[in-house]
Amino acid sequence: MNIHEYQGKEILRQFGVAVPRGKVAFTVDEAVEVARELGSPVVVVKAQIHAGGRGKAGGVKIARNLDEVRKHASELLGKVLVTHQTGPEGKEVKRLLIEEGCDIRKEYYIGIVVDRASGRVVVMGSEEGGTEIEEVAARSPEKIIRETVDPAVGLLPFQARRLAYAINIPKELVNKAADFLMGLYRVFVEKDCSLAEINPLVVTGSGDVIALDAKLNFDDNALFRHPEILELRDLDEEDEKEIQASKFGLSYIALDGNIGCMVNGAGLAMATMDIIKHYGGEPANFLDVGGGASKEKVTEAFKIILADPNVKGIFVNIFGGIMRCDVIAEGVVAAAREIGLDRPLVVRLEGTNVELGKKILNESGLKIVAADSMADGAQKIVSLVQ
Repeated sequence: MNIHEYQGKEILRQFGVAVPRGKVAFTVDEAVEVARELGSPVVVVKAQIHAGGRGKAGGVKIARNLDEVRKHASELLGKVLVTHQTGPEGKEVKRLLIEEGCDIRKEYYIGIVVDRASGRVVVMGSEEGGTEIEEVAARSPEKIIRETVDPAVGLLPFQARRLAYAINIPKELVNKAADFLMGLYRVFVEKDCSLAEINPLVVTGSGDVIALDAKLNFDDNALFRHPEILELRDLDEEDEKEIQASKFGLSYIALDGNIGCMVNGAGLAMATMDIIKHYGGEPANFLDVGGGASKEKVTEAFKIILADPNVKGIFVNIFGGIMRCDVIAEGVVAAAREIGLDRPLVVRLEGTNVELGKKILNESGLKIVAADSMADGAQKIVSLVQ
């Protein structure tokens, strides 16, 4: 789950991590009032959307008086911001972070993630902050410094100081930077983050070490432990179909293609998307109904796929171990009858109760193309869509 920058900074503040003073605003008048309360000679007006690259897209403005705050807020609120992470459709700006400016002397990058190779938390830092870290990794990988954390003891002070020295934090500020890193690590662990990224971390003219930007992502599987984080969810920033899917416990991710996929099991879903692409098609979604889905859940999954106007055909690929093929068939038939099936549908069933599942589909009266294998099904749906 993602949250906005201003929400992330509030969490950081609770853990003693230094961030600029600021407050969210939903209207132009609120933006001006917040700027007046801050009383800073320079104010930053920042668009709040769930995407990076806002600065390059014109979503971050500097204001030196209240009139400029009003002007920038008026321009940004309601604007569709297009960044490299939003895609060409962009995202509408519905809220702003109004924040005090600061005297930036140097920018750095700090990130904390779970390294899948080692199965441990890794703290990363670079003296090239303020740019896309992917660019730095490609151009100068040696400038990204890593500290792997032992889960038994957590991030140790000497590791934090070593990282600060390695990215050339001024010597007199190394201890402040180490305290910053220790606080950020506590946020990452205690809030079950999947990502904690500060880009840039800045050293100011007054000798402070501050998170000028903050991106926190959270492990969905741990949200039951954090109702306070779940309250920060902004549904306006999420795909409507993904929201609907989450209500029924479905794993759904919208993609850019035109072949809808309904599969059970994440591995089979990935393989299904791969084989569709192999035969020249483009998957419209990742949808995993899980191992023990009910008829109702399968029906809802089918409805979500059909609700996507980009979907020109559907491939149902089920291997019934725990999941029974007859349950899948009943759900597909129920959804198709309720909504109306007006697109090609290819179904490949294998496993538990497969003959009963095929019988239900064959006797449904629906125009369903049967497939003997995953490859056969992929070829057939690609051919029908094209």
